[in-house]
Amino acid sequence: MDTRQLTATLQRLTRLWHEQPPAADGESLPAQVVENHRHNFLIWHEEDLTRRHDLPTERIRETKRTIDRHNQLRNDAIEAMDAALLPLLSPPAADAPVHSESPGMMLDRLSILVLREYHLHEETARTDAGADQRAAAVEKLGFVREQREWLTRCLEELLTATGGRRWFPFRACKLYSNPETNPQLYAIGSAAARPARRSTNSDSRTFLLHDAVAGTGGVPRSPGL
Repeated sequence: MDTRQLTATLQRLTRLWHEQPPAADGESLPAQVVENHRHNFLIWHEEDLTRRHDLPTERIRETKRTIDRHNQLRNDAIEAMDAALLPLLSPPAADAPVHSESPGMMLDRLSILVLREYHLHEETARTDAGADQRAAAVEKLGFVREQREWLTRCLEELLTATGGRRWFPFRACKLYSNPETNPQLYAIGSAAARPARRSTNSDSRTFLLHDAVAGTGGVPRSPGL
């Protein structure tokens, strides 16, 4: 995976999706990365709406529900990215350093940084904002670009470092979105709670976690080169 080309693709899609509705499909790893970015893009703009004080309460409530739905799908996409990467990378050395984040988690962070960079750049060019506000945006933009550069380098190293890195596949394990584990939902009874939403990646994820831990004495065996 060329992380710099991937970053450029996310930047291009961000610009495109501000001109036309975002869309993504397919099962290949790039498509999964794009799908994750699509949900982050939609969450970003729904979050903007929730800060408005002139909208009816019902509109804000529906916006929050929309954010919840996209956030669940975003987490599914992170799991799918890790599941797709796992068989593509060689197992790391037994004494390889342990990495706290999976590639999918890092790709999700990269997606959000690309969105933040785009919108900060917009802030630097606003004609209806004061000079101090634009100057603050310029400073933040430089910091975000540096963050993106470091993250891209770290992701590249995780995937290509000699001897590899051990990492554990991402799994959200959400509680609040499931009527069976959210006390506010199971307290009012199943009839009033929405059915639990099963992850679209549950089957592959179960195999993934089993395969990642099996034969390692409980220590995740994760890929690397």
